[in-house]
Amino acid sequence: MSVAINAVLFVVLWSTGFVVARAITPFADPNLFLLARFGGTAALFTLVALATRAAWPRGRDLGKHLLAGALLQGVYLGAGYWAVAQGLSAGVMALLGALQPLLTAAVAAPLLGERLSPRGWSGMALGLTGVALVLEPKLAVAGAGVPVPHGSAPPWLVIVISVLAVFSITAGTLFQKTSLAKADIRSASAVQNLGAAAVAAVLALALGEHRWISSAPLWASLAWGIVMLSGVSVTLLVWMVRRGDASRATALLFLAPPLAAFEGYIGFGEMLLPVQIAGFVFALAGVWLARS
Repeated sequence: MSVAINAVLFVVLWSTGFVVARAITPFADPNLFLLARFGGTAALFTLVALATRAAWPRGRDLGKHLLAGALLQGVYLGAGYWAVAQGLSAGVMALLGALQPLLTAAVAAPLLGERLSPRGWSGMALGLTGVALVLEPKLAVAGAGVPVPHGSAPPWLVIVISVLAVFSITAGTLFQKTSLAKADIRSASAVQNLGAAAVAAVLALALGEHRWISSAPLWASLAWGIVMLSGVSVTLLVWMVRRGDASRATALLFLAPPLAAFEGYIGFGEMLLPVQIAGFVFALAGVWLARS
């Protein structure tokens, strides 16, 4: 029962990342926000680990945890935010992100010996179909000739970076199934968020980001990002991957875009079309098949 509760909690929290990304846009540059978010979560887990006297990664394992965190959050979110800022539709980016469970399942077979049944692959395909249906209205807008920001990067580079983001979170997820799984999750989370913060710092400096307009929505989003997103939801993902198949755990990510669309309807008045509601049903059925 606790596994099911954790799965539901993970999906709900993970989906709010789309809402937070939209909420902070008027107030802060993305990588500067991510630096504050990852740094705050690293500090939070450091205090927890010290208070509970958790063992800390040492030697080569320390470097592996830094790299895992950099891939799981730093490169993935930094590259994804940058691609959207360059004119890539958020819907397209979300659809690319939904490919991550499929990529994880494909890579986990030869590397980790995980085997997904035909029923599981059917669930993956159904889940991806559901995500595509939910995002179809946004994809249609993206294909209608949305203006590209002045001075933006070449389209081919934007696509390459966005695909790199998907490979990054896949690698960061699979890393959790290696020897890193033996580490205490409290101290490991502190180190991995520090690795993500390092990536965000490099990107913020490289892109000259400096905009930070203090406001209640920004500070509320930062608190949510520190505690609930990088704190609870990412830790739940790592915990689920450690305890079971990586492909079955990441299949839950199919539910994030549909749920985010519903949250956009509640929080921002964005309309939900019948095709999107149908997509949510498809995604839910796909996750059930993939995890059964």
